[in-house]
Amino acid sequence: MEKFIVSGPTVLHGDVTIAGAKNVALKAIVVSLLTEEPIILHNMPHIRDVLLMLEVVRSLGATATFEGNTVHILDGKTGSTTVPLEIGARLRTSSMVLGPMLSRYGKAMIPNPGGCRIGARPIDRHIEGLKAMGATIDYSSTDGFFHAEAKHLHGADITFEKNTHTGTETLILAAVLADGTTVLRNAAEEVEIDDLISLLCAMGANIKRTEKREITITGVPKLHGTEFTIMSDRNEEVTFAIAAVVSKGKIVVHHSERRFLQEFLTVFEKAGGKFRAIDDTTTEYFYGGPLTAVDVTTGQHPGFMTDWQAPWAILMTQATGISTIHETVFENRFSYVEELKKMGATIEYFDPEVANPKEFYNFNFEDKAQDAHQAIRITGPTPLHNAITSMSDLRAGATVVLAAIIAQGKSYIHGVEQIDRGYEHIEERLRHLGASIDRIEEDTI
Repeated sequence: MEKFIVSGPTVLHGDVTIAGAKNVALKAIVVSLLTEEPIILHNMPHIRDVLLMLEVVRSLGATATFEGNTVHILDGKTGSTTVPLEIGARLRTSSMVLGPMLSRYGKAMIPNPGGCRIGARPIDRHIEGLKAMGATIDYSSTDGFFHAEAKHLHGADITFEKNTHTGTETLILAAVLADGTTVLRNAAEEVEIDDLISLLCAMGANIKRTEKREITITGVPKLHGTEFTIMSDRNEEVTFAIAAVVSKGKIVVHHSERRFLQEFLTVFEKAGGKFRAIDDTTTEYFYGGPLTAVDVTTGQHPGFMTDWQAPWAILMTQATGISTIHETVFENRFSYVEELKKMGATIEYFDPEVANPKEFYNFNFEDKAQDAHQAIRITGPTPLHNAITSMSDLRAGATVVLAAIIAQGKSYIHGVEQIDRGYEHIEERLRHLGASIDRIEEDTI
């Protein structure tokens, strides 16, 4: 186990190159299970979740090598249709292998998937869709595995009750080799899904967005190998944009996905953040004066992403006035709040009045814990000070690190493995920008 020691406050200046998108990389690795031919994936981020997903496909018989930021995968013929518990239970997206395994081999076993502790994140929407395509899936509380079988997956007309990013991708992966045509209605619109679709089409799949929030997949007999470059991670870009402004510095971002950040940039500028487009894929983010409190509500694409709200909270601690963040996607995504309060932030929980919460919120409202809240109120500007803190999930981890960079004194941050799940060599890149941050082994007793 490791921890970060961060000394602040520090003004961040310099250049940073955005890594490949985590939310494409993991799914692109799963795609390799759909063909016997080699897949070459460029711009693959060196993050913990990618390494875990490579272990997942290796456990199923694939060979996978990581060279620089390129991954070479050859599935050939699987040696197993079971994802081991010790691997799959640590990664929520491991459930996505169900579609490819059922398509090619007619059976699969996966453990109840894990990942960030930001709510129930059930895979019931994935399971119901696969059942509609002809699969039989049962969960065993005895062994903790989903047991799935299908003689032949077939096309189906499927309407998601609520927006589901991973559910949409799971059923796309199941439908590409299924018999007939599958129509996904109320399908998620995230640009990372479009990148995944581009990869699959490059392999010979027949997938089209036929209407708004509708995807039509016509099954094909087989897919072939390909070489593909993964898009940059817009969540990482938002983190560095906020880092520049909250530290009163200036950061030039290379491999920028500015075109996919319209909603963020609108509220970013409203709050007083500044940016300059250098070219199509290079953006300069910088501090331009006092910040103003701005309310945000998370939502499905093209809205303000749930992954952006934790770093946004740091920006708001330094803004004048009272701001609010209303989380509508997950039921437990404010774990960072208590850590920020340790550092002097003024934040209180509240629950906005919502006419029909079961329909309004994207999660299963009945899963919401009684002590969980859906919104916070931040009063600023507030100077932050050092503290001993912990990271409980990926985006909360980035938030605590940003807080430590602008806080007075030396902070100790535990739970580094959480930020390693989605940020490549984060401490090295922050040091390049001027941060005082070190990774050290936890003390052993």
